Amino acid sequence: MKATTAGIAFCAAGAVSAAELEVTHWWTSGGEAAAVAEFAKALDATGHTWVDGAIAGSGGTARPIIISRIIGGDPMHATQLNHGRQAEELIEAGLLLDITDVAEAGGWKDIINPSSLLDSCTVDGKIYCAPVNIHSWQWIWLSHKAYEDAGVPVPSNWDEYVASAGALEAAGKIPLAMGQQAWQSSGAFGVINVAVGGVELWNKINVQKDAEAAGGAEMAKVFEAAAAARAMAANSNVQDWNQATNLVITGQAGGQIMGDWAQGEFQVAEQVAGEDYTCLPGLGVNEVISTGGDAFYFPKQGDADIEAAQKELAALLLSPEVQVNFNLKKGSLPVRGDIDLTAANDCMKKGLEILAAGNILLSGDQVLSADTSGQIEDLMVEFWNDPSYSAADAQAKYAQIIGDAD
Repeated sequence: MKATTAGIAFCAAGAVSAAELEVTHWWTSGGEAAAVAEFAKALDATGHTWVDGAIAGSGGTARPIIISRIIGGDPMHATQLNHGRQAEELIEAGLLLDITDVAEAGGWKDIINPSSLLDSCTVDGKIYCAPVNIHSWQWIWLSHKAYEDAGVPVPSNWDEYVASAGALEAAGKIPLAMGQQAWQSSGAFGVINVAVGGVELWNKINVQKDAEAAGGAEMAKVFEAAAAARAMAANSNVQDWNQATNLVITGQAGGQIMGDWAQGEFQVAEQVAGEDYTCLPGLGVNEVISTGGDAFYFPKQGDADIEAAQKELAALLLSPEVQVNFNLKKGSLPVRGDIDLTAANDCMKKGLEILAAGNILLSGDQVLSADTSGQIEDLMVEFWNDPSYSAADAQAKYAQIIGDAD
């Protein structure tokens, strides 16, 4: 879409034309839509217009479409991706806008916490994306109604959760809600990896690409735990992650291993943390959060006015008010370490405390290439959907993938 001609002032570049900016993202659930509307409202208030390019079907569906459009010469003006290695090839091809000047003007190096988020946007000293949140996979969400119906206490850790499966099933509940998309089972496996195997093992495998550790005895415990989770999710036949979250919200399922974006769904459903549901970071075993999340990239347009508007949007995404309004609805943590979040609910406060304590690890997006992540997802699809696929065989394949990782 081309810029319109209504003139407004742009603080960094003088007078420029107001622009219609097409923004692609995959935020389509109730909680996500409420959050992204905060970005749209903020941009529209500047005189520019947010043209929403939501792509249904999660990141696995959206990313190939987004990348294909950019490579094919039909780029949007801004797009969500996960900050990390997903945009490496686009940057190398010179297709994304350098926003280093915006980052320097906004003092991003001083306010973004942890610094690894900005590092993941930086290639050869130049900054190509605006991180907007910290999303951690390391959570399980538990339904108070499901446990009340089953007559057993709400678990406080992974072992208690696994032990409660029989009581949940006897009460007609699904112990573990799990959508059928590959990224969901792969993500849940990563959470189990950190909780059961620990951060040191996770780093050996994912950061150092240690194939021996991936095939070792400690990792075997992780695969056995994943097999237990697979059995608990056997009767979960929904497709999308938010449908699985709804099973927890409505008390049809005991729990769901899912990132903190699930909080947005509980909020839309007007459920209260600690009363209607419990959140356990690190599955109640290893209380850590991964520091991945979402960032916006700005494909080059060859139009000075449009690029000025893109940079104005980049700066706006990191502004204090927008960071608060967006993240409270998204369920994520802000990337700014200097803003007031007294309105945060109990689960978000738990995440903020873990972040403040420095109990963090990088996300898989930041350390694994898209190709390696895809291979792990493919393996998890096979493993989760075939009860005869043994934990030992899956682990052997996993160790091979890690050994070949770039």
